[in-house]
Amino acid sequence: MTKFKIRKKILNLRKQNFNKNPKIDINKLLNFLIKKKFTGKSIGGYYPVNYEVDDLKILKKFEDKKYKISLPVIRKNNEMNFYCWSSKDILKINKFGIPEPEENKLIYPDILLVPLVAFDNNLYRLGYGGGYYDRYIKKLINKKKFLSIGLAASYQKIKKIPFNKHDMRLDVIFTEKYILT
Repeated sequence: MTKFKIRKKILNLRKQNFNKNPKIDINKLLNFLIKKKFTGKSIGGYYPVNYEVDDLKILKKFEDKKYKISLPVIRKNNEMNFYCWSSKDILKINKFGIPEPEENKLIYPDILLVPLVAFDNNLYRLGYGGGYYDRYIKKLINKKKFLSIGLAASYQKIKKIPFNKHDMRLDVIFTEKYILT
């Protein structure tokens, strides 16, 4: 199945199941980080749109635990960077209609929460097709050690993502039912 067909099918499933939107267990995520002895104290999240798994409560919990929180900003050249944000801060709407923080303090997250359309057992993800997260992960790999965590509903899992040389593999995927590593 092509990426286009997979995207269309899973996006439709997400829309149909939105009222049953899965909740990621925040405590399982925190315990996973402790078990892996991951000590990073900054986290990059996303503002959920288009029936994505809502990570805002997760970000708030991390903020309460004194993590630096950041959200992505899409620049005019379609480059994505993460900027500090607090749940108390006002967001602006970008050209795609997605809320984003002011570009005040650039941050390179230790933990990157990644939205996705679909995923497979090999930890490949399918996004919306713009390559923003793939390019950002590539850039971050050259800057520091970090952990990329995909957030999804278990029904978003497919047999195999048709990937190419530009597609980046995630470190772990959390769903409401299991953790895939």
